[in-house]
Amino acid sequence: MIEPYVINSLGFAIVLVALGVLFAVGLRVPAGRTRWRRRATWIVVLLAASAVTIAANVALYRHDVHFDITREQAFTPSPEARRVIEGLSTDVDLTYFYQKQNPAGRAARTMVEIMGRSNPRLHVRTVDQDQQPGLASRLGVRVYNVAVLENAGRQLQVVSTEDRDIALGILRLTRAAVKTVCFAIGHGEYDIDNFEYHTHFEGVHAHSHGAEGAGVVLMEQHGVGRLRRALESLGFATRKVTLATAGRVPDDCAVLVEPNPRTRYAPSETDVLAEYLRSGGAALLLYDIEFPVEARLSMLLASVGVRLGDGVVVDPLDHYFTDEQMVAVTRYLPHAITRGLALSFYPGARPLETMAAAGITTSPLFASSAESYVRPLGASMRATAPVARRAHPLAVASEGALAGGGRPFRLVVVGDGDFVSNSFFPYMSNSDAVLAMIAWLLREERAPTMKPPVEVLPTVTLTNRQTQGIFLVTVVVLPGLVVGAGGLVWWRRRR
Repeated sequence: MIEPYVINSLGFAIVLVALGVLFAVGLRVPAGRTRWRRRATWIVVLLAASAVTIAANVALYRHDVHFDITREQAFTPSPEARRVIEGLSTDVDLTYFYQKQNPAGRAARTMVEIMGRSNPRLHVRTVDQDQQPGLASRLGVRVYNVAVLENAGRQLQVVSTEDRDIALGILRLTRAAVKTVCFAIGHGEYDIDNFEYHTHFEGVHAHSHGAEGAGVVLMEQHGVGRLRRALESLGFATRKVTLATAGRVPDDCAVLVEPNPRTRYAPSETDVLAEYLRSGGAALLLYDIEFPVEARLSMLLASVGVRLGDGVVVDPLDHYFTDEQMVAVTRYLPHAITRGLALSFYPGARPLETMAAAGITTSPLFASSAESYVRPLGASMRATAPVARRAHPLAVASEGALAGGGRPFRLVVVGDGDFVSNSFFPYMSNSDAVLAMIAWLLREERAPTMKPPVEVLPTVTLTNRQTQGIFLVTVVVLPGLVVGAGGLVWWRRRR
């Protein structure tokens, strides 16, 4: 399908060519020899030019094209905002209140007006709050730089001068229904009420999972509050569920997330999960290397085409910082989840395998490099025993219908839970990866997407390859060039 912007740009080019041709033809129109013929020719040319000009203006008005020639693209909405606006399927009224004396407010007014021309379903009105205080009072606006969004009798206020925040508000407002993402508890999972992050690097000591090697220390207060905050900013509801006491996954749970359980399931809990998938549920299972898999759960995962391996994946080629157990992923296998993902990393991941299952489609999402291998938990990094090196899948997506089930289920299994925790969620594409997984599970992979605002500490994150490249350039190449240039000058002068 051709994008509307491409169609509008093509139409704009055609109109310009038509006007140029009209001008060139006008210069070459032969004048009649008699006076009345000259006047008739001028009248015909004038009418034709007027008709073409009016048609061109109507075409340009109905197919508006925006060109931003500034280096900073100061008058262009962000790609995320454009996707949300261009994907609108319902009418939204946007009233933006600003103050003329505020430069940020004036810039935001210009931006929302540009956004309004991107889709006729977005009706934009900009108002100087000082000139129309009655309208601001009627809509409940008390401060400057406020976007009032209205759709189907619902109203939402966004206090911001950023187009991304306004687009995020539009996405929340236009959701047909609020979907609930449920987080399982009862087995030491990461808590969604915890927003703290406690991470620091310690060179070659004390990996978070007890294996020897360079690592990251994770405190007991680790949680997934940042993931919860991101989901709620996107318009989703979140809640906790205890499978052992509830006896079933509640009906309002659109997705069940199991964030890094630490203790073994009871058989009844595995049965609850199986029944949920059999009835067409969607689940994101984050099973870290320390999670013990009981026999019934292993059978359930085998029935959906997934097998959990034991041990921790070590990747000497692609890893984050100096820790070979923090696998860095730069290449993804084709899937709706992995579309557009960049570098992400997974601290202490267990290997996964795909299996053949009747009526089930399984797809590995990403894997470690071909130089990676699996080390048993507790084994020393200095062990010299030969190991088999190959790529190990770290995440698998599965969908289909279980035997005796009705609707098809969707399932994503990841051999790591730390990557969604507060300490790692904001960095690189970790947040994008887990949010893409949840969007696919919600069957919203084709809906307009939006990245929620995620606070990130002011740090620079590099993979091992990037660190080695910087070392070679700054420590070897550049000093070598200086030494070589100095030696060349000395040699030429001594002659």
